[in-house]
Amino acid sequence: MQAYEFSTVVEDNGTIRIPEEYLRSISSTVKVVIFTRDEERQLKKKTFAAMKIHTKGFKFNRQEANER
Repeated sequence: MQAYEFSTVVEDNGTIRIPEEYLRSISSTVKVVIFTRDEERQLKKKTFAAMKIHTKGFKFNRQEANER
C-alpha cells in the first residue's frame, strides 16, 4: 500500500479532487482517511506556563516521601 498526502477542498457535491501528479500511480481501489482543518487545531499540544518554586531552606526527606 502506498500513501499520498495532499490538501484539497471538498466540493458542494462531496467530490474530492486528487492532484494529477498522483492520478497516474493510483489504482481503481483506494482507502480514504479524512482529517479536517478544525481537528488539526485541536490536536496541537498544550503547554504549561513557567512556574518558579523557591526551595531555599527546604529539607527533603526521601524516606518520608517514599512512605506516601
